[in-house]
Amino acid sequence: MPPILLHLLATALYAGLAMHFWRTRWKGPVLDQPVAGLVAWERAWLLVALLMHGATLAAEIFPGSLAGGQGPHGPVMRFGFSVAVSVIFWLAIALYWIESFYARMEGLQMLGLPLAAVFSLLPALFPSQHLVVNAGSMAFRAHFLMAMLAYSLFTLAALHAVLMAVTERRLHRGRLTPLFAGLPPLLTMEALLFRLIHIAFALLTLTLLTGVVFSESMFGKALTFNHKTVFAFLSWAIFAALILGRTLRGWRGRKALRWTMAGFAALVLAYVGSRFVLEVLLGRTS
Repeated sequence: MPPILLHLLATALYAGLAMHFWRTRWKGPVLDQPVAGLVAWERAWLLVALLMHGATLAAEIFPGSLAGGQGPHGPVMRFGFSVAVSVIFWLAIALYWIESFYARMEGLQMLGLPLAAVFSLLPALFPSQHLVVNAGSMAFRAHFLMAMLAYSLFTLAALHAVLMAVTERRLHRGRLTPLFAGLPPLLTMEALLFRLIHIAFALLTLTLLTGVVFSESMFGKALTFNHKTVFAFLSWAIFAALILGRTLRGWRGRKALRWTMAGFAALVLAYVGSRFVLEVLLGRTS
């Protein structure tokens, strides 16, 4: 199947499921009913969308002759701005799918699925030629996996924070429909938010440590403090302050949500933002 058709099919699956949730959970008379969890066929639909999206990413990251093969300097993978964003949301939705078996996260449907529909198509709209060398290094693979999982968990946390902010605003204005009232209590949602943040922060810490210690073996040069590194450490510092504030001073509510979004914004600027500027605005691959 041509790659563009794979992208379109993944986008259509996400968009179709988002439309279904809009009609059955977020529009019309259903607003006067408690929010319902995922049923079996909805989980299956989302799983198919994730598998299709994953297939498009495999084709993008290891295109043509590079798939499972060797480049002139060893294993090579293609990983630029558009693929990075697509991978992050693929992992975020996959983690949502897994977490939904154990915790009530239904409200993230209308935030995550439309974005996943757009970003699954992004690599086809903005093809990247940025090649990553030394992709066969075990140190690089561990570093890469931890970075993507950290990004994805922080993305899920940011979406969760947005949902909490909307729910809190409606609660204060006395406009809490049964649909929002059917969501878990804000304290429960906040506990889930910090569970996501703690796991993501641990992965981000390991990502930065491996980047510092193994930079030369992974990238062929010592760590340089460019804008990407600065924003990565800034994001780490923001989330470290948030966790300390939560532990020592009991930060919660709007303050915790603001710090979460600030840390996420810095993290986005660290890699995705820098690659966007290089590839889309400046037209460079490195």
